[in-house]
Amino acid sequence: VQLVESGGGLVQPGGSLRLSCTASGFAFNLFYMSWVRQAPGKGIEWVSDISWDALKTSYADSVKGRFTISRDDAANTLYLQMDNLRSEDTALYFCARGTGKDASPRGRGTQVTVSS
Repeated sequence: VQLVESGGGLVQPGGSLRLSCTASGFAFNLFYMSWVRQAPGKGIEWVSDISWDALKTSYADSVKGRFTISRDDAANTLYLQMDNLRSEDTALYFCARGTGKDASPRGRGTQVTVSS
């Protein structure tokens, strides 16, 4: 199983980023997938998940209305569109197979920094 995140970077408050996660080594289309994050000095926080058929999505209250999770099973890719970013969204973002903050395995992460 391999999960590789990309798309992170430095963005100003109010800006947007789109994270991608390319999966390989398993039947991506059969699994729930999640995004989790870890801010400096803090534990893992679940951000969002999406069902195997993309019919169900869930979001943490802290990102609801600002982030959108999606998937492209033909490309084995998971996405996270992040709009109206805030400084508190600064974290290392991971995609993971499964649901919840303990979803596993995870990729190595992509850094998102929100700062003016």
